[in-house]
Amino acid sequence: MNEKLLAGISPVGEDPFRRVVEWAPTAIVMVNAKGSIVLSNAQAERIFGYARDELLGEPIEKLVPERFAGHHPAYRSDFYAAPHPRPMGSGRDLYARRRDGSEFPVEIGLTPIDSDSGPMVLAAIVDITERKRLEERFRRVVEYAPSAMVMIERSGRMVLVNAQTEQLFGYPRSALIGELVEMLVPERLRGEHVHFRGSFLEVPKARPMGAGRDLFARRADGTEFPVEIGLNPIETEEGAMVLASIVDITERQRAQQKLENALQEKTVLLNEVHHRVKNNLQVISSLLNLQATHTSDPRLRAILAESQSRVRAMALTHQLLYERKDYSRIDLGEYLERLAQLLIGSYREDGARITLRRILPETPLFLDFERAIPCGLIINELVTNAFKHAFPDGRSGEVRIELLAVGDELELVVTDNGVGLPASFDLTNLKSLGLQLVPLLADQLGGSFTVHDHQGPRFSLRFPSNPTGRRAS
Repeated sequence: MNEKLLAGISPVGEDPFRRVVEWAPTAIVMVNAKGSIVLSNAQAERIFGYARDELLGEPIEKLVPERFAGHHPAYRSDFYAAPHPRPMGSGRDLYARRRDGSEFPVEIGLTPIDSDSGPMVLAAIVDITERKRLEERFRRVVEYAPSAMVMIERSGRMVLVNAQTEQLFGYPRSALIGELVEMLVPERLRGEHVHFRGSFLEVPKARPMGAGRDLFARRADGTEFPVEIGLNPIETEEGAMVLASIVDITERQRAQQKLENALQEKTVLLNEVHHRVKNNLQVISSLLNLQATHTSDPRLRAILAESQSRVRAMALTHQLLYERKDYSRIDLGEYLERLAQLLIGSYREDGARITLRRILPETPLFLDFERAIPCGLIINELVTNAFKHAFPDGRSGEVRIELLAVGDELELVVTDNGVGLPASFDLTNLKSLGLQLVPLLADQLGGSFTVHDHQGPRFSLRFPSNPTGRRAS
């Protein structure tokens, strides 16, 4: 090592100074007023590819790319004219030159040092190749992003925009960089936008902007358009910044409005369909009633009355769909309550001695429309059968309808305290059309139908509450 060049350069003693320089994590080069290198460390050898003896006594321009070397002495003279610690080339991209002639980007910090040999400058040199590579990758990701991307510094000025931003807003990039982001906001909203921007920077986190509010942006020609904006805080060497992703949702809103209009038209149509089906079923019910009044045969009148009751049970589903404007499901508890009232009306002559009790859940239990009708028909048949046969000779009593939720199944139970089932009762060999229908309807529901006669008959229907959970046949 050239001891003559090193003599007297450290005001704190050579050994401690050399140790600090040698073990520094960055490349260190000390240069005298003439521009000669008087000290370098191991990191400088590593990043420049020179042995230490190849650097000592050489001009610092040896480490500067040839295309910049001619201007470097002037920059060096400017520093010695007003020496103070600072980064070199602030605002400019700096490059250094290796022994093999290759160039690489660097950051350089300059510190003036007074020594016995005169003024010196200590240069700390950092190879920022990897950082530049990551920055370039980031810039490419931003540049080729499918949505407009704008990076904003803490003061609200734009420091980076991509091609989509130029296309979306109609500004050239040069007209945006360095300007306040509010130039992209409609004038009527700029005041509150400054407030929102400040609020975000106080608690920065990735989130959509203006959740729950309609957002609008402004083009260069003054037109406004609806947008969605995602905000992402980014920590940089220049401080915290915000990367905003901006999407024009004009077409989405137009398609959404078109879909809403179509849905509204469909709703009106379904409403009309259910209304007409209900009316047509009521007409059929009236015709059956009219036919019953024109016959003196009690058996035929009973058959017509049962058919009329079934038609009214089906009509009730359409009535509820029409009233509730929900065309996919029915509250089964409400449906059974309304159906029970219809049945009471059908047997008003027996109402004084026979009570129809309903035990229904307070919480709604919804059933899809396709399965509501079989449920209504089953209840209609069971309750009608009880009214007709459970209380002969003017007996009094109670018929009970109960709806239960049992796990992922629903259970409908009809019981009475009448005379009970006959000893010869056989569910598989029935002559009554109504009770013959019940097992068939239970099968449509994917459920099971059972009958027990203990202290009165108990008819039970269990079926999955979810149509996808129907029992396998």
